[in-house]
Amino acid sequence: MTVDLPIARRELIAGRLEAGQAVSAPALAAEFSISEDAIRRDLRALAAQGRCRRVYGGALPVTPATAPLTERIHQDRGRKEVLASFAASTVRAGQLVFLDSGSTNLALVGHLPEDADVTVVTNSIPIAAEVIARQDLRLIMVGGEVNLPVGGCVDASATTQVERMTFDRCFLGACAISPINGLSVHDFDDGTFKRILLARSRQTLVLATTEKLGTSARHRVADVAEVGAIVVEPDAPDGEVQSLSDAGATMLRAIPAQVQPA
Repeated sequence: MTVDLPIARRELIAGRLEAGQAVSAPALAAEFSISEDAIRRDLRALAAQGRCRRVYGGALPVTPATAPLTERIHQDRGRKEVLASFAASTVRAGQLVFLDSGSTNLALVGHLPEDADVTVVTNSIPIAAEVIARQDLRLIMVGGEVNLPVGGCVDASATTQVERMTFDRCFLGACAISPINGLSVHDFDDGTFKRILLARSRQTLVLATTEKLGTSARHRVADVAEVGAIVVEPDAPDGEVQSLSDAGATMLRAIPAQVQPA
């Protein structure tokens, strides 16, 4: 197949990404009879336009779960606030709480109990900034190289730091949740980091917006039965919730604050 114009070639590649296909630089170079450097320039241009997420050797489609954290913060804010409010009500005074990087966990900060001697540990700069703004929460920042698509530190340095702690409660992020493939993520290091978090936490909750249910990503973190509970939206599909429950997951529906029982 021969496409002479770089713009036309990029549009063909973009079309595949928009259809949900991952693309490989070596395969594209062979298909279009051009160098891998030229394909990488195409992928850089598409990534700059927000039309793909670059990974080693190629690119992935942009989905709600793979979009940069700076974009995800503003998506479906109301739905995330309902999940965050419900989840924060499970936090008790004096607890050491880990907030994994993610836009729903960012929303959770504002709902944590006030003046309750809660210490928040996080690998996310946006979450850390929200915690500092509260002034009544203690903060431990897990550092390392910031992984931009993940929105936090998940490298070997960050992993070593969390291995030395034991968390009363962890709010674990996940890109996809499936009865068969469990919790999974798009980034290899992120998957490794989350497995350590799960092992170092007495109680783990996953806050799951509905679009993540019944989906899978490349890197598996754990079976759904291995986490303490999965918190879903009030109107999450009954079939998806039942399938996860049948796979051993403890499922909780977030009840909006205004209708919670006394």
